[in-house]
Amino acid sequence: MATTKKKQPENTDNVEESALKELFVDELKDIYWAEKHLSKALVKLAKAATSEELRSALETHKAETDNQVARLEQVFEIIDEKAAAKKCDAMEGLIAESESIVEDTEDGSITRDAGIISAAQKSEHYEIASYGTLRTLANTLGYNEAAQLLEETLAEEKKTDELLTQLAESTINVNAKSEKA
Repeated sequence: MATTKKKQPENTDNVEESALKELFVDELKDIYWAEKHLSKALVKLAKAATSEELRSALETHKAETDNQVARLEQVFEIIDEKAAAKKCDAMEGLIAESESIVEDTEDGSITRDAGIISAAQKSEHYEIASYGTLRTLANTLGYNEAAQLLEETLAEEKKTDELLTQLAESTINVNAKSEKA
């Protein structure tokens, strides 16, 4: 039985030719698609929310998300790449799940708001993981300015996650607990 040897990647000292840069660009394209589609989904979630506080938080994050898209375009520019989106299967699934939660819960219920928070936090956690990874890759590749921009977005995503947790724990989950099924 013949054994086949796996081809070993060649080494390069040129960041522009590195496989890690290729991965970085691919991940940027992925989150670029994710943010653009999440922006549209946030509008729908805000409209479906019952609580004014949740609606306001989602609208604020929608505006932040639009700024994050612009920030990603700056990152592409910094690394001399064309801003391009690559379908993000993860975000597509998270958005579909959020739509399902809205469909499966009663209009005007606080339980729907609890579900919206759940869906939104899943998206936030995906974004936190993505931006943390992208920031680390940018630092490794020596793209310090890009890393700074990615860090800004990472901080915003963490802040939104904390706000959603606070809304859930302070009022929404407590009020939803008393709603009949």
